[in-house]
Amino acid sequence: MNVSTPITGGTRLAITPRVREILSWYESDNPGTKGNLVRLLMTGKLAGTGKLVILPVDQGFEHGPARSFSVNPAAYDPHYHFQLAIDAGLNAYAAPLGMLEAGADTFAGQIPTILKMNSANSLSRLNEDADQAVTASVADAVRLGCSAIGFTIYPGSDQAYDQMEEIRELAAEAKSVGLAVVVWSYARGGELDKAGETSADVIAYAAHIAALLGAHIIKVKPPTEKIALAPAQKAYEKGKIPLGTLEDRIRDVVKSCFNGRRIVIFSGGEAKADANAVLDEIRQIAAAAPSARSWAATPSSARARKPSSCSTTSWTSTPRRDEPIELLPFGVVRDRFPE
Repeated sequence: MNVSTPITGGTRLAITPRVREILSWYESDNPGTKGNLVRLLMTGKLAGTGKLVILPVDQGFEHGPARSFSVNPAAYDPHYHFQLAIDAGLNAYAAPLGMLEAGADTFAGQIPTILKMNSANSLSRLNEDADQAVTASVADAVRLGCSAIGFTIYPGSDQAYDQMEEIRELAAEAKSVGLAVVVWSYARGGELDKAGETSADVIAYAAHIAALLGAHIIKVKPPTEKIALAPAQKAYEKGKIPLGTLEDRIRDVVKSCFNGRRIVIFSGGEAKADANAVLDEIRQIAAAAPSARSWAATPSSARARKPSSCSTTSWTSTPRRDEPIELLPFGVVRDRFPE
């Protein structure tokens, strides 16, 4: 919504009540950081709704170019991803340093960007001590005009404490220069098996750790019904916390992030068999709205094929107290991917 300005008589985009409510959750942040949160929340087709669609493209680091882009050759060009995010009306585009540098001038100011600050690769032998290398700096983020930095931690890894210390320092520096902080919190390594990485208790724990580390936006995987840790099993039973449906489990994760006072992003995880499977997961996430703070979920790269230019699908959620869920037109994003 545009409003007139009293001094010049011009117009500006008004910050909506929903966005103001979200900003109120971040009580210690300076105007620069809140301004960048506004940029993220007031951009694209969802501007002002409190909902986010973020396109993450870091799988070239993780899996290599052929596995990531060969099905969709246009995606070898970094400009493709900038343009995809802009054409689809997304809130932001997240990528490692080189990808953002390759389009920084051409697309300056056209889409908020998030600099992914650390990365791993599939050539590494790390497992129980899963880790990522810091591959960019806060100065890079400022130089490129980013709205936020992004950082992955692996709660459960033998390297987790070092990662927490790294993000503590990077987050403090980022906030001091007015940037927002996004933390990918993926439990991995140590004694966790594959099923344990997405168990309900571990996902909620990982999300809570990211909140405690000062993240403005937290990205986790959708939780399964499994409970991995015996002490957690007793706590969930004693607290009578329901986990029977994905809706129940999403509520638990959001509640674990300061009772819904942090924006939570749910990754789409593995590629789905078809578009209906993608939509079904989104509907279950969105159906968790009747909680104390309702919230909506939307896809950042909704599609059913893999691999392609965007083999990671993310569902982003922003808690809200009093408005009903609106299921968004996911095809707007999905149809941007060439056949």
